[in-house]
Amino acid sequence: MSAEGALLFARYAYPPNELGYCGPADAAALLRRDATADIERRARQFEGAWCYLEYLAETAGIPDPLDARVVEAYWIGNELLDLVDPGALLERMTDRFRGQLGGTWREASRRAQAHHSFQVFEVYPWAPMLRTGGNPTALSVLDQCRIRTGVVIAADSEVATVRSRPLGWDGAGLVTGEWREETVRCSAGGRTLIDGLTPGDRVALHWDWVCDVLTDEQARRIESLETLRHTELGLLAR
Repeated sequence: MSAEGALLFARYAYPPNELGYCGPADAAALLRRDATADIERRARQFEGAWCYLEYLAETAGIPDPLDARVVEAYWIGNELLDLVDPGALLERMTDRFRGQLGGTWREASRRAQAHHSFQVFEVYPWAPMLRTGGNPTALSVLDQCRIRTGVVIAADSEVATVRSRPLGWDGAGLVTGEWREETVRCSAGGRTLIDGLTPGDRVALHWDWVCDVLTDEQARRIESLETLRHTELGLLAR
């Protein structure tokens, strides 16, 4: 088992787990750097994410679903996504998400992708709700649940001020809003998986949490995959 991959998973999975949206109880356990085996046990209980991780690992011939390359592919994006056959992934999802209400994923045999953005925008029911009047709750959830990028302006051991671009709805599709400042957390209860932040750092954000410091290439991948989702959903709405 990859300790690097387990910690990477924990960085991104902690915020929705803390909010009670997915994963087992006691989210704070994900912030223990010395508890790799426990993180693996917990990761298996994230029923949505684990389905994608298993499939990515199988497709790439990697024995460990928490291999760092697999985890990066799901949360950020990398070349492993190119190995996935959308139709085969959808078959796996049909078994896993049987009974899942809403969403557009059942018709996604040509565009299904083993990436968090697909789960957020097509498996969850929020995006279709926007078509009936720009539901503000749905827009807020999508904005926070997606992995988004930001740039650190200032930071201490507990919180950071970052510049980021929110999601918007123009009446016909999702759009990227103007730059704004927001305050996000980088530790909880004195625990963190980030080794300090510096102004100018490109970071990944999930809900109100700083997940990771990104390379420029990683930031571009996150942004391009989300833009792809916006385009596809816009075409579906026509």
